[in-house]
Amino acid sequence: MFMSDLSFQKAQKLSGEVLLPGDKSLSHRASLFAALAEGESVIDRFLVSGVTRMMLNALTSLQIPWRLEGERLVVTGQGLHGFREPLAPINCGNSATTIRLLAGALAAAGTPCILDGSAGLRKRPMERITEPLLRMAVPITATAGCAPLHLMKRAAHQPLKEVDYTLPVASAQVKSCVMLAALAADGVSTIREPGPSRDHTERMLFSMGADIRTTKGVVEVYPLTRSLNPLHLSLAGDISSAAFLLVAASIVPGSSICIRDVGLNPTRTGILDALRGMGALIKLENERLVAGEPVGDIHLSSGALKAITVCGDLVVRMIDEFPAFAIAACFAEGVTVVRDARELRFKETDRIAVLCGELQKLGVQLEMFDDGFAIHGKTLKGGVGDGAGDHRIAMSLAIAGLASPEPVIVQHAEILNESFPDFVTQIQTLMK
Repeated sequence: MFMSDLSFQKAQKLSGEVLLPGDKSLSHRASLFAALAEGESVIDRFLVSGVTRMMLNALTSLQIPWRLEGERLVVTGQGLHGFREPLAPINCGNSATTIRLLAGALAAAGTPCILDGSAGLRKRPMERITEPLLRMAVPITATAGCAPLHLMKRAAHQPLKEVDYTLPVASAQVKSCVMLAALAADGVSTIREPGPSRDHTERMLFSMGADIRTTKGVVEVYPLTRSLNPLHLSLAGDISSAAFLLVAASIVPGSSICIRDVGLNPTRTGILDALRGMGALIKLENERLVAGEPVGDIHLSSGALKAITVCGDLVVRMIDEFPAFAIAACFAEGVTVVRDARELRFKETDRIAVLCGELQKLGVQLEMFDDGFAIHGKTLKGGVGDGAGDHRIAMSLAIAGLASPEPVIVQHAEILNESFPDFVTQIQTLMK
């Protein structure tokens, strides 16, 4: 765990292999879905971090028994209607995944609750989930379209209305919220996506016995006719965390690293395609399926990076990796352009504005657009940046220091503990 300011300076090379903690998105889902099952779930390689602690604290408030044994999480599920009304509002911290998935699960359970969070979370758009939930007859209100969310009591076991809903933007969080509510509907619900988004919820619920049917861009959710089966699995490593190590190795000449047992879900591997397109040498080995999720080892060797353009469906497949990707762009030859990424403005921060502003502090020449940016490679000099309350921006600025002419100091870098508490240790391991 790291606190306060963080400084990295030019590295000779990165080499070796590492094993990352479990995937954040999978950890969120596994802990919540285990609570909705009946019986004891055992989840190995669970990511213990700031954001997943929010979900575990929420389960405590809902009177779901759980315990941590190192990186093993054991949850005693109480079934779809097993939540108990919390005594106080549930604090979701800065985690939009927590509040949106909980809203869907609470809607299915019919449990009254207030969901709230940090000042940053209160700025995140919540009408995206309240609109479809209201169509399903969920008694829910938002506060000016944002958190706090108020879910009112529903008659015990009264089914929700089935829904045929088209998402306005591709969003795994919104899709998952509607899917969870649909488990308690009175018929088959259909969710249509305008583009691809991560499908962890579909895969995990299906592995637990839910009747989930997917075709291109369409998910059908059948109401539960029996209890979900408990989970017994080891989670894959987080490719979003791996992205920082991969980019670090790609910008430091002579580097060669291996990251073992990483999730390779095709809805999440856009960063690999982007780095390959820029000239990094990437090889996948030991590919296999674990509880329906593709997993494997990623080998990356540095190469001379060149600028590319990222747009369209690739944006959704790497939406969380753009802060790291922007650092690769800073060391590429030419001008790297990102378009169709306006969704970045609705993350923990406005990631277009904040990322561009922090990179400019380090000397980077760039142009900012409403839906992206253009970065002129080979212009980063070093200096002082700020984590700005965004874990991914803090880690991205830090890895820039590994290849910049002058060191990079990141202020308020403790925010990285939200998703990757071992970040500094993993980088130091590869520098030895």
